[in-house]
Amino acid sequence: MESDCKYLFIYGTLLSHNNGYASLLKNNSRFIAEGSLNGLLYDIGEYPGARYDPAAAERIYGDVLLLNNDADVLTDLDDYEGYGHSQSQPNEFIRVVLPVHTASGIINCQVYLYNLPVTGYRRITSGRYNP
Repeated sequence: MESDCKYLFIYGTLLSHNNGYASLLKNNSRFIAEGSLNGLLYDIGEYPGARYDPAAAERIYGDVLLLNNDADVLTDLDDYEGYGHSQSQPNEFIRVVLPVHTASGIINCQVYLYNLPVTGYRRITSGRYNP
């Protein structure tokens, strides 16, 4: 997915200080705000998977980042998230632009959403993943 959106919402393993891709993000982005979006968060095993649902009462919490060199960073993140034509189909995650709520208003952000069935996975009802 090509997009002019330079904001990224992260909610999972990319929040971890021990993750190499989180280090890539830290060096190639600027923290903007904490944020949330309507949806459900699932424990997929070693990482979470978010499912967007604009009508959901539950929220998914994370951080909004402004990307530098967004095309290069997103290429690396797409590989990490298993997104793109060269990845296994259907992709485990898809990247879409969604409205993310912050204390200062809504910011449209690119978000990686889980794209496979969630049957059998535990919901993280707090909406917060602790990497």
